[in-house]
Amino acid sequence: MKILFVHNNFPAQYRNIVAALAREPGFELVAIGAPTSRSLPSVKLVRYALPKADISGTHPFARRFDIECRRAEQVMYSLSSLQMSGFSPDLILAHPGWGETLPLRSIFPKARLLVYCEFFYGAEGRDIGFDPEFPVPGLDGHIGLHVKNATTLLALEDCEMGISPTRWQKSTFPPHYQSKIDVIHEGIDTGRMRPNPHARLTLPNGQYLRPSDEVVTFVARNLEPLRGYHIFMRALPEILRCRPNAQVIIIGRSGVSYGLPPPTGTTWKSTFLAEVRGRLDLSRVHFLGGVAYETFIAALQVSSAHVYFTYPFVLSWSMLEAMSAGCLVIGSDTAPVREIIRSGDNGLLVPFFAVDELAERIIEALAQPTRFSELRAAARHHVINHYDAEQVCVPRMRLLLNQRLGAPPPGGTHRPVATTHKAAE
Repeated sequence: MKILFVHNNFPAQYRNIVAALAREPGFELVAIGAPTSRSLPSVKLVRYALPKADISGTHPFARRFDIECRRAEQVMYSLSSLQMSGFSPDLILAHPGWGETLPLRSIFPKARLLVYCEFFYGAEGRDIGFDPEFPVPGLDGHIGLHVKNATTLLALEDCEMGISPTRWQKSTFPPHYQSKIDVIHEGIDTGRMRPNPHARLTLPNGQYLRPSDEVVTFVARNLEPLRGYHIFMRALPEILRCRPNAQVIIIGRSGVSYGLPPPTGTTWKSTFLAEVRGRLDLSRVHFLGGVAYETFIAALQVSSAHVYFTYPFVLSWSMLEAMSAGCLVIGSDTAPVREIIRSGDNGLLVPFFAVDELAERIIEALAQPTRFSELRAAARHHVINHYDAEQVCVPRMRLLLNQRLGAPPPGGTHRPVATTHKAAE
């Protein structure tokens, strides 16, 4: 069976299912991605060039769609090249978020299409308008927000099925599309991400930390309000005042992944650090920036309290990885986190804007570590049972590919499944 993956940052969310399929006979795997995509064994990777675009003359509502169409054009060239080489996929797995799905049906109309339904933008109840500290977009901003869903809506029309990693993320999509969407997380490597009583995290200054130390960890791709960085920083002065031996590890870059950009010439990291700098012992606050994965694992393994805050938005892998590592996760009481963490059972929840309560929970965790041992164990147990890649998520994905989209079962033979898409009739 021939399977094509399309994702600008391949393998991204497809890493575990790709690895599983690559180990099985009978699959020809091809991927299309942007220059940042990474090759994997047994997968032919075709990288497309990022288009240069001057969108200054494009209407503001249409600028994102303009860029997505230019990217789609580059993907079209890559698809045509594959087609000319004789490759015609039976199944395509693609992320619609950057416009890459736009040309798929035109070039491979008979392929079955499974799209990754990560998030559907909305003006209320999600990332926009959640935090009163930051301005709500005006009418132009709301219209622009709706336009951001254009390529996703087109992909939902084209596809046989969609996949969302969590129930809440599925719920962000229009109700009439939700019947098309299954919920299957891509999975966590719980064997690699596990507790280690002998872990050691070496800091840039040569200092090292162990699980017996008082360590507070905070992780985000970029340090920004959408992931609660400002709330966490405001809680630090009281934590460090009450716990003189506590060390704080902050992992994340200084850019913007999501949400509003900082004021010109600044970063969110520097903005909120400046707000509390005079009340912090900075010798105990360690900004590590972006780190190697092994450093990330070590940080979680020595953590006494791990803080994960987010607006109602896409759930980060890092929260589930922290739970898998046996961390005490103190999370924001927001919908994506509530789906996973039951406060007092497998972690703790704090209202997103409750700075003082966040500080109190962290101080308690540092002062009485054994009190939360059962929550740590329950957190790992929950991830193993529901989000383990090898035992739970990949088998569920393989079952879906087999029963709903015609892929052969592991070690089995191909049984064609009739597609419901008109272009393939």
